Amino acid sequence: MSAQFRSPDLGAMPVARRNPWKEICAASIGNALEFYDLLIYGYFAIVIGKLFFPSADETTSLLLSVGTFGISFVMRPLGAVILGSYADRAGRKASLTLSILFMMAGTAMIAFAPTYSQIGIMSPLIVIAARMLQGFSTGGEFGAATAFMVEHADAKRRGFFASWQLSTQGLATVLAAGVSALLSYVLTESQLNDWGWRVAFCVGLLIGPVGLYIRSQIDETPEFKKLAAAKQEKSPLKTVLVNDRLNLLLGIGVVAGATAFNYVHKVYMPTYALKQLHIPATSSFLGAMVTGFVLMVTAPMFGTLSDRHGRFKVLSIAMMMIGATSYPLFLMLTTWPTVTTLIIVQAIVGLLLAACLGPIPAMLSDIFPTSTRGTGLALSYNFSVTIFGGFSPLIVTWMIAFTNNKMAPSFYVMTTGLISIVAVLALGRRMARRKPF
Repeated sequence: MSAQFRSPDLGAMPVARRNPWKEICAASIGNALEFYDLLIYGYFAIVIGKLFFPSADETTSLLLSVGTFGISFVMRPLGAVILGSYADRAGRKASLTLSILFMMAGTAMIAFAPTYSQIGIMSPLIVIAARMLQGFSTGGEFGAATAFMVEHADAKRRGFFASWQLSTQGLATVLAAGVSALLSYVLTESQLNDWGWRVAFCVGLLIGPVGLYIRSQIDETPEFKKLAAAKQEKSPLKTVLVNDRLNLLLGIGVVAGATAFNYVHKVYMPTYALKQLHIPATSSFLGAMVTGFVLMVTAPMFGTLSDRHGRFKVLSIAMMMIGATSYPLFLMLTTWPTVTTLIIVQAIVGLLLAACLGPIPAMLSDIFPTSTRGTGLALSYNFSVTIFGGFSPLIVTWMIAFTNNKMAPSFYVMTTGLISIVAVLALGRRMARRKPF
């Protein structure tokens, strides 16, 4: 069975461009910024909960904070629809430039938002509005950035180049966790609560103009130029929902396990380590840095493996490993709640994330033609992230509180992993029945 899928259109044609690194780096820098801004909120969820969602019960405050983290994901499908369709009609470059502007605006709103003690109920409303704007932006980022990367790459190396989408998410994790660890180390708890957390958001604002400038200087992809010269899809969304709806549903299933594992083990882990394992804040962020570093380094390796051995084979093995190891990883943490254990576990998490996330962008790119690739990628990825990933910190926080079981997050990951294994098998069989192009 082969999982080396190709689109039956202009997207299957070899790209003349021999050196795509300028464009890949440009997309990567902006992508890293987008996900830095996304992650930094999750890492300061406890502080934000106290300042913007005060409650007599600390768990309720945290639930409100991580719930607001999840609210941004409600906007991701809308961003996927609008910005994904925009990428298929106006071009990948235009959509990427617009998404980074929206992200910068949302980050600025949070960075300078007055707290609840200063303006009352308007304070959390500002944060919620900012998170929704950031979610809208991120909803369009994955589809446009991934399409941009694969369409600038050689057809035989799409797995490698598309994997930089996830490698730069690893870079964003290193940066976000590094800034958080540094601030928690050099500042007192009072300073961090008063103004230190705002510095973390301002770092993203400082990087933003650089990413915006770089994206404004890049070229449109050769495949989109050829498509624009020949024909353009009038309604990419309608075409995906009518002609590619089964691929869309299977794509959502493929991403489910990886995104749940990602948000539970990477985004939520600093909060889990602090609240459940009682590991100091600085050390809990170091664990996330290790995950991000391993993901950053190894994602392109697994992207290359998917080029050589097929997306289906690499991803199916990776998803089975995630399902088999999630419980033992949490068992290690709860049995030996030390910084050393956390770092070891997070290194394993980074490797498993790279193994499953590395091949996914190219796999999703392969199942949608150039004319609707931006929309198809954005919808399949973001619907899955919204359903299974964005609210996972809220779900597992509630599960722990309800069951009084620190192992509860592993059950959530295993359930979503099973969904992905079924989807990968179904998609692999479906694509194997296609005629070779």
